[in-house]
Amino acid sequence: MSQTATPAAPSAAPLDRTARTVIAVVVLGMITTVLDATIVSVATDRLAAEFSVSLTTIQWVMTGYLLAFTATIPLAGWAMDRYGARRVWLLAVGVFTAGSLLCGLAWSAPSLIAFRVLQGAGAGLVSPVGIAMVARAVGPRRMGRAMAVVGIPMMLGPILGPVLGGVLIDSVDWRWIFLVNIPVGLACLAWSVRVLADPRGAGRGRLDVVGLALLSPGLVALASGVTSLASPTGSTSEAVTGIVGGAVLLVAFVAHALRTAQPLVELRHFATRGFATATAVQFLAVGVLTGAGFLLPLYHLLARGESELQTGLLLVPQGVGAALAMALTGRLVDRGRGRAVVLAGVGLLVAGFLGYTAVGSDPGQAYLGFALFAIGLGAGCIFAPTSAAAYAALDHAAIPHATTTMSIAQRTGGVVATAVFATVLQHRLSTATAPADAFGVAFWWPLAIAALAVVPALLLPAPKAHTGEQGA
Repeated sequence: MSQTATPAAPSAAPLDRTARTVIAVVVLGMITTVLDATIVSVATDRLAAEFSVSLTTIQWVMTGYLLAFTATIPLAGWAMDRYGARRVWLLAVGVFTAGSLLCGLAWSAPSLIAFRVLQGAGAGLVSPVGIAMVARAVGPRRMGRAMAVVGIPMMLGPILGPVLGGVLIDSVDWRWIFLVNIPVGLACLAWSVRVLADPRGAGRGRLDVVGLALLSPGLVALASGVTSLASPTGSTSEAVTGIVGGAVLLVAFVAHALRTAQPLVELRHFATRGFATATAVQFLAVGVLTGAGFLLPLYHLLARGESELQTGLLLVPQGVGAALAMALTGRLVDRGRGRAVVLAGVGLLVAGFLGYTAVGSDPGQAYLGFALFAIGLGAGCIFAPTSAAAYAALDHAAIPHATTTMSIAQRTGGVVATAVFATVLQHRLSTATAPADAFGVAFWWPLAIAALAVVPALLLPAPKAHTGEQGA
């Protein structure tokens, strides 16, 4: 078994300067968009007071960003084919940075919501385009190490966002949770113009208008419905309408995409075992981690009575675990040990959430710190190997559309899992004698979903020797 993995060893293919530069540019561009998705979560009360509006209204500052983010993801593959990844990347980072500036200058709740939508539209393209550029630059043999670095913003953003938001709101002003993005965005744009190559798109100019009319509204409707289901102020009728309507549109898109030569999102990639199983693992794992990003801070805020800043700092062990796992597992993935790393990651996720099911007995912070560290380690063991397996299984030209498909799966998993966890928690809070008891029950749900990821993880294909370095 070790002999089949030996030809794929990375020693003959180190990350060259071009690959390292592309990775660094992409990480710089992604980190603010990932942080921004959660940094606002600690500011809703302050924003409602600032603009003298209800929490129901100010909730659209987060919801509008989420919906715009979701709506633009499907365009990434087509846009890269048509205009080239570099141009789409510059547009995405530029729109996000401009939206950040406008958010910082907002004069009313409606203006802030509108500018957050603009922000989200840019952010939705950043991740799939950035990952596609990295995949093209490094090739399949070096994907494990590359994805380990690119995944750092995805793992740390939900943890560091509330910490940074709490610091900025307490020490400066709410506007700085948006303005802080501007120097980073401008630096990324300047660096991207200097160092990124400018290959033309593949010339696939026809936009799948029917697919766009079905997929983007379907994703938005689904996200809106499950967000309404998870919100204390949402109505059941709105939630059902959004979920059912979104599901119908998505089913219609699947039927359309399978009959169309050049669909907006290429679903036929799922016929490839490596891509299908890797995407399934990420759908479940990202769903668990996104939903946990809702449950974990809320537990510390409601059940333990800690402040926003204290809560963010107490969640740091999760980030440390994720960063450590990514630093250690990249080379293991490139040496053909990806499936074992993913299975270890799933086991660590399950163990970490098992620790949090005991919160009803009021465990000490050291105990919870170890549980969070295990969750972080598990998360860090999953992203790089599954990304490497997904892209290694496909033809090089398919990468732009593959990254779009995987981004949609990640976003959908996150939205649905968060809604399920929030609904379970609300129900338990209404019946439990203590908030900690309600959270103890709610944490069984991410544990169960993480355990389900064992099935596609076991089906990940065994590594194969690579005969060449595509796109190096």
